[in-house]
Amino acid sequence: MKKNGIKIITCGLLGLTFMSCSVFQKNKSAVNEENTVEVKKESVLPTDRTDIVQPVSAVYTSQEISKGVLKGDWAIETVNGNAAVGEKAPFIKFVPSEGKVYGNNGCNVINAEYKYNPEDSTLTFSYLASTMRLCHKEGLTDTEINLALDATRFYKCELNGDDYNLTLYNENKEPIMELMHQNFQFLNGTWAVKEISGEKVDVPKMKLVIDVEEGKLHGNTGCNVINGTLEINMESANSISFQAISKTLMLCPDENYETQLLVALEEAMKAQPLKGDKVELLDSQNKPVLLLERTSDK
Repeated sequence: MKKNGIKIITCGLLGLTFMSCSVFQKNKSAVNEENTVEVKKESVLPTDRTDIVQPVSAVYTSQEISKGVLKGDWAIETVNGNAAVGEKAPFIKFVPSEGKVYGNNGCNVINAEYKYNPEDSTLTFSYLASTMRLCHKEGLTDTEINLALDATRFYKCELNGDDYNLTLYNENKEPIMELMHQNFQFLNGTWAVKEISGEKVDVPKMKLVIDVEEGKLHGNTGCNVINGTLEINMESANSISFQAISKTLMLCPDENYETQLLVALEEAMKAQPLKGDKVELLDSQNKPVLLLERTSDK
């Protein structure tokens, strides 16, 4: 098929669509008479994002930015100067330990291998694969995202306010994609719980310790110890969730906020910093569920 004058070859392997099939020739791919490509290296696609996300550092430092380090989740903001839109929020996730990126182009799950060199700001993606779900939303930029990734040759990382921006360039050093990484470093540390769903709380032992880099949560309800994971979602700005929360089973006094705290953590969908070393966690309706204040107490 053709889109914007660019020919896309559908490759006959496990129902996947591969972009720029010539990149597979390095792996001794064979082209048959029907103009399809037989790829010798099997590509493995994740079935959904929940299965593929592993806690990769969500915190960037100024030193890493200056070194051009690429890691973690990046929301795709624009492609070829146009807003990236889709049935789902398009994103890619760099996993340095695997040399791979995973993500979604707004409709289909994608993955690829990547190589980059901060010294000359080069970046290339290879073995780019996509599922083949039919997409019906008008204005969807899924194909353009795949083509832009395939055409990427250079990159640049910048700090812009509280967020980080990544620009991808083609071989002519023309910008073809803009991405944004949400910086949740403000969540790192130990927090005293001051309010739950607007109700003031005075439980000195009730504290949460959040480690963004490790994607972990632990703390104390005032009675029981809790542990869980922190996940950063790319569906919308400042979007987070706490998962796999477990607790010890000590009997607690009747007047205890433990249940309310656990419910609030499950409902938390967004995080935003406030003045005075405070953080507010909001639910899906943007209603405050937790007000936290930084503390040095352990």
